[in-house]
Amino acid sequence: MDLPVIDLAPYLSSSIGEKTGGDEDGTGGLGELCREVSRILRETGALLVKDPRCTVEDNDRFLDMMEKYFERPSEFKRLQERPNLHYQVGVTPEGVEIPRSLVDEEMQGKLRAMPKEFQPSIPMGPDPKWRYMWRVGPRPSNTHFQELNSEPVIPEGFPEWKDTMDSWGHKMISAIEVVAEMAAIGFGLPKDAFTSLMKQGPHLLAPTGSDLRCHGQEGTVFAGYHYDLNFLTIHGRSRFPGLNIWLRNGQKVEVKVPVGCLLIQTGKQIEWLTAGDCIAGMHEVVVTSRTIDAIKLASEQNRSLWRVSSTLFAHIASDAVLKPLGHFAESPLASKYPPICAGEFVEEELAVINLKGNGES
Repeated sequence: MDLPVIDLAPYLSSSIGEKTGGDEDGTGGLGELCREVSRILRETGALLVKDPRCTVEDNDRFLDMMEKYFERPSEFKRLQERPNLHYQVGVTPEGVEIPRSLVDEEMQGKLRAMPKEFQPSIPMGPDPKWRYMWRVGPRPSNTHFQELNSEPVIPEGFPEWKDTMDSWGHKMISAIEVVAEMAAIGFGLPKDAFTSLMKQGPHLLAPTGSDLRCHGQEGTVFAGYHYDLNFLTIHGRSRFPGLNIWLRNGQKVEVKVPVGCLLIQTGKQIEWLTAGDCIAGMHEVVVTSRTIDAIKLASEQNRSLWRVSSTLFAHIASDAVLKPLGHFAESPLASKYPPICAGEFVEEELAVINLKGNGES
């Protein structure tokens, strides 16, 4: 199954918000496009978009720099490690992140109940991938969650680092904000229902680096079956395939991101805000036969064998309250999503996957 691609250009060139204020009745084709965005997010947990502001050249510039960084020795990369800040800035070494499917007994029960052909690959331990966390956008001057809003870490020897990270990060956040507006209209909420809660959120550009020279065997699990704890996640196209997602009906799908497109996935915070009408999408990253083919081609062309994903986690602001919005508050499932401060929710989730408190004395 190929996910449909939503072109954001018609929405970007319109004044839909001024015309409707979030009322979908008078928007014609644009209203239909917004309903399509919310439908796809609800049914698949994933959405492919084309944003004219995010170019192939932007993505390549970012991937080139991150490949260069991840190729540096482990001792160099560990200088950017900040376990005392829950790894929410700087580098997270391989072997630290624990897939939720490894520690969540309820999730393990659901996995065993899946049809064999839809079951995820079972990880043997922590993820063998590196990750770099880079904050994007302004942070609040006063917050109860300072460690989730810390200053960035810049590695030595990369003069282009800040400009490249900020440029690509801001462009992807802009794409997320448009999708968040369109989804809100499609869900029958005010246009700014989601984006108003995202202001000064702890958004993180969080590229992963997986060494395919060391871990390039078919079946290797780089990111075990999990959901994302944030609001929406966005990725540029990786140079190596391997991402599998699960649709709401339980079907497992290998994602193919067309050149020039971005992939958006639903996180736990949008599930909270919609009382489960839109659920957090499950996914994994595994070395597949298509990954092996891409490794062979890269080797022949003398290109980097680090698989970089240009992942960005868009969050609800730490001090904002997560609770079902608008008509979702009347849902029979609303009681499963009690009000909770977004920062508190994030800290609880990080503790489960081994990223809270590591290295603290």
